[in-house]
Amino acid sequence: MKNRFSWFNATSLTLGFAFLYIPILLLVIYSFNESKLVTVWGGWSTKWYASLLDNTALKEAAWVTLRVAFISATIATVLGTLAAITLVRMGRFPGRTLFSGMIFAPLVMPEVITGLSLLLLFVALNIDRGFWTITLAHITFTMCYAAVVVQARLQDFDKSVEEAAMDLGATPVNTFFQVTLPIIAPSVISAWLLSFTLSLDDLVVASFTTGPGATTLPMKIYSQVRLGVTPEINAISTILIGIVTVGVLAAAYFTKRQSERQERERRIAFGASD
Repeated sequence: MKNRFSWFNATSLTLGFAFLYIPILLLVIYSFNESKLVTVWGGWSTKWYASLLDNTALKEAAWVTLRVAFISATIATVLGTLAAITLVRMGRFPGRTLFSGMIFAPLVMPEVITGLSLLLLFVALNIDRGFWTITLAHITFTMCYAAVVVQARLQDFDKSVEEAAMDLGATPVNTFFQVTLPIIAPSVISAWLLSFTLSLDDLVVASFTTGPGATTLPMKIYSQVRLGVTPEINAISTILIGIVTVGVLAAAYFTKRQSERQERERRIAFGASD
């Protein structure tokens, strides 16, 4: 029996997407509101974007958030890639179950537990909480997501390409950087973007591991929302939505170009072999 796209399925999908995206659309629209009251429409205006330039607290929080997200995403992607290679290529080594469990534990661990345990660790080690403790915390819980993304790509990787490169005289290190890494590059980039987005969005873990002078943008927005939503918050949220959207579109474009290039090279290789 064929599965048909019924009206019930169409209605369910429409309502589901509307529930997810209409609030975001309203937030973007009201970021251009002339009125100071976010619930009263007063006409179109971009003055709240201009006022962000004078809001030192929000700019400092945004700068801290971007630095934390960039550093943590980069380190988490490197460590996650190495962890994925270890799980896929090293076979059944002693301690594999414990190793994989420690990597994937943050996926199922509540953020409150993760944040509290990291806070207790930093206190026990007498580490002053601030920018670097937030960065370390974000590396800890984003690394597992990067490992999952890269591991999924490595599991269906054609090892004969690497074997051919080493048969031609390439060392294992050269093979990785010149053959393996370019092939898995789309998944590595996806892992970095996912880690960057998770770090950019985090509130709970950062709240436990922050210190003086290290307020992230989600923490700043949350503290202001408790006193009432202002149009500036709508404006900065719209900018964040734009950044994430551009990043996702760029990653999709790069992945498509990479797949097309690999397909052309595969056809050329098969044509030359014939």
